[in-house]
Amino acid sequence: MRAAGTFIFEAKMKLPAGSVLYDEHLKLTNKSHIAEFAGYLMPLWFSSISAEHSAVRQQAGIFDCTHMGILETSGKNAEAFLNAITTNDVAALQVGSAQYSYILDAAGNVLDDIIIYRRGNNKFIVVVNAANEPKFNAYLDALLAGQAIVDLSKPRQLEFAKTRDMRDINSGSDCRVDIALQGPESVEVLGKIDRAVSKQAESLKSFTFFETKLVGIDCIISRTGYTGAKIGFEIFVHPESAAKMWNLLIEAGAVPCGLGARDSLRVEAGLPLYGHELDGPFNISPFEAGYGWAVKLTKEFFIGKATAEKTAKSYDMKVARIELPGEKGIRPVRQNDGMLINGIGTGFVLSSATAGNRQIALVYAIKEKIVEGTPVGVYYLARSESQKKMGKKENIDLGEKYDADINGKIVSRFEKF
Repeated sequence: MRAAGTFIFEAKMKLPAGSVLYDEHLKLTNKSHIAEFAGYLMPLWFSSISAEHSAVRQQAGIFDCTHMGILETSGKNAEAFLNAITTNDVAALQVGSAQYSYILDAAGNVLDDIIIYRRGNNKFIVVVNAANEPKFNAYLDALLAGQAIVDLSKPRQLEFAKTRDMRDINSGSDCRVDIALQGPESVEVLGKIDRAVSKQAESLKSFTFFETKLVGIDCIISRTGYTGAKIGFEIFVHPESAAKMWNLLIEAGAVPCGLGARDSLRVEAGLPLYGHELDGPFNISPFEAGYGWAVKLTKEFFIGKATAEKTAKSYDMKVARIELPGEKGIRPVRQNDGMLINGIGTGFVLSSATAGNRQIALVYAIKEKIVEGTPVGVYYLARSESQKKMGKKENIDLGEKYDADINGKIVSRFEKF
């Protein structure tokens, strides 16, 4: 039974489309390396996942993020509107700064995690996950039409702001798509294109941005990213300039990277993915994910606040990061495999990836058991009928005893690079 205030969205089936950079990808990799993701045809890798992962950690990698949703919110009510529908404090944003936040429904379910950029007093950009963009747009439409519950406790009116899809070239001249440049040599790559711009980029603090021209292309350059890299940028350009910018960055030394490396990098760094470490089968909250700081319970109101307040006081599971052997020949752990402490079921694998000779997994585990350095085991769930016949379980139960198939330890929630 769905809780009161739950926003229900049914996605419409549609054929996958190439991203803005699809034709450029075909020049660099085989079609067999391209797959459907969030309604788009995206490269899984260009050379190999491991080589691209290493390039970001040691040099600079470039990612096609043009499939990400980019919405402009503007007008005199823009700040108030965003402050009501997001969990972080939009009013605290200075022009030229950005913040990580969440969209909740009235029942407190996570609809998406987002980044908000403040371009002016009454002008913002909201970047949403590609997979969630249709849901986010439907949610905004439902709020505007009065069909979505805003506050379970009392009637409440929102101050609506103007929104537009910035990826749509028919929406105006100031359109944007996202290309990510990540890794320790990112500044050097920019410097080969424009030294003055690279110096300005180098001076940026995390979650700040500036607007400039790069070889005549209007750009928004922000110190943000999804790889955990200490140095990295996202470059927002007009869709019609995306191919030129992509190729300029590659010519300057950036290594093209696909979805495989993007996932392995974010797992290694400990960053959540919607549907895995947020929401998903376990309905994981921002507090459980390790991002309670982005939910400002001191705000007078935001949609979903009442449930968020209860969750903040009562959650007993949380996301942790574990390290396991990952040498060649070792069987990879997979989603839903069981995490054990002293042989007792304590949690479940959410995501995993290989990084060098290590496997890193993000797990959803009993909060009180998560102590850095604690030895852990992982129980491989049955992956075939023959394994079931040999006694392998299809799932584990918390508190039950199992024999570990591989052993490792709990490491810090987030990796520093």
